[in-house]
Amino acid sequence: MIFRQLFEANSSTYTYLLGEEEWGEAVLIDPVFETARRDQALIGELGLTLKSTLETHCHADHVTGAWLLSKRLGSRIGVSANAGVQGADDLLKEGDEIPIGRHRLRVRETPGHTSGCVTYVLDDGVMAFTGDALLIRGAGRTDFQQGDAGELYRSIHMKIFRLPGNCLLYPAHDYSGRTVTTVKEERAFNPRLGGDLSESDFVGYMNNLGLPHPKQLDVALPANLRCGAPENESDIPADPDWAPLTYTYAGIWEVDPAWLEEHRPAVTILDVRTTEEFDGPLGHIPEATLLPLDRLADETGSVSQERPIVTVCRAGGRSAQATVILQKAGIGQVANLSGGMIRWRGLGYPTT
Repeated sequence: MIFRQLFEANSSTYTYLLGEEEWGEAVLIDPVFETARRDQALIGELGLTLKSTLETHCHADHVTGAWLLSKRLGSRIGVSANAGVQGADDLLKEGDEIPIGRHRLRVRETPGHTSGCVTYVLDDGVMAFTGDALLIRGAGRTDFQQGDAGELYRSIHMKIFRLPGNCLLYPAHDYSGRTVTTVKEERAFNPRLGGDLSESDFVGYMNNLGLPHPKQLDVALPANLRCGAPENESDIPADPDWAPLTYTYAGIWEVDPAWLEEHRPAVTILDVRTTEEFDGPLGHIPEATLLPLDRLADETGSVSQERPIVTVCRAGGRSAQATVILQKAGIGQVANLSGGMIRWRGLGYPTT
């Protein structure tokens, strides 16, 4: 099983990738709109096919990436049948199973934070994804969006706390940098509902939290009731179209040497190696301009923006950093030459 815990900082949201390497299948739990491109890149680099995106509930603090990933990758969208969401492919209920190759995610309905909360349990309780029902040493708020503190207490005790004690629990959010807990830990140490705390104790605690409403509530909730689909698709930021670029999990736009060889006059080729390397055994691309990386940050103003920029170095590492420097300087049309001069020479393309 391939497992990755991914993080979106603005809303402190965890997205979870589960993949089966032999079958090449994967699902994403709780994807975020702003990080959909990152998730797509990771899935591609791992050689997986995204079968489904799964929501633990209808979120109020971020817009889901489910619709966008479905458009780009053809993945299905799964969400609780009780969430009131339009546009999902799979309306999930208690006991439903989502296959991931030889593995299975089983649905447990855990309402209380919202009426449509579910927990996804991998196989026989190796790990579970609790959304906002059970957090690490906490629990999801119950003061809006069909929340019910008593119902949440019962959901956690009847559906989550009955999993094996060593079952790893992964929440949809954490605001203190914590990443994982276990059923045994939360049974013992959760200050809201662990130990001998009763349902009435929990309800009293939750009814007096006094939390402000989520900052993105007015934007996120209506969008998530549409699975993250925008009201106007033209509002979606377009990917760069000046070349067939690839976005890496490292966050770098890259261009293939074959495309660059055919379109050299249409771009500015910026070589960021040292002078010795530029004139050394690997040579350089005929149209390239030399601007070493250690000078680039101070000399970005001298870089022509009349044409898109392709950065080049020996193997692609320094030139990847060069794209970051140029973008921070406000230069938008920039990409890294994948594999650098080593790959360029290996493919037999011309050098000087």
